[in-house]
Amino acid sequence: MDLRRQRSLCQPSPRKQRSRLRFLPDFSGRAALAALLGAALFSILSPSLAHAEFTVCNQTLDVVNLAVGQKVDNADQTDGWWTIGANQCVNVIREELANRYIYLYATDVFGHAILDGSTEMCIDRRRFSIRGIDECWQRGHIAARFVEVDTLEQARWTYFLTGNSP
Repeated sequence: MDLRRQRSLCQPSPRKQRSRLRFLPDFSGRAALAALLGAALFSILSPSLAHAEFTVCNQTLDVVNLAVGQKVDNADQTDGWWTIGANQCVNVIREELANRYIYLYATDVFGHAILDGSTEMCIDRRRFSIRGIDECWQRGHIAARFVEVDTLEQARWTYFLTGNSP
């Protein structure tokens, strides 16, 4: 008995394997492209996926630390920090925008402001969520000048932070 030619009991004969291969669907060419496009369309239209509603993209060559201000329950609120690498984007507000104006403050890794804004709001050195924008120093926070971003009352907005931002 030649052991090299002995088949396992679980392995079908080569003839049966060839007959099984005939029934596999052909995904070459147009069929593969149609399957790929169908999967992509399904993933885009899937209602269970969360969509970012306010995204900040850092198009500079530096790492940026970002704070965001907006109205929450009729009160001004600032939140921070998001760290955004060079040529990266971060979703900072995940629900549809309820405010026309969003306020941004960004610093480089040394803490120097890289946006020149005119709206004074409160920040902190570490992660924070601060209600109110008045009397920052008296409440133990830091006053910073935020840039006002007009979203034109859109439900979604992307802000591109460039080396020559306003």
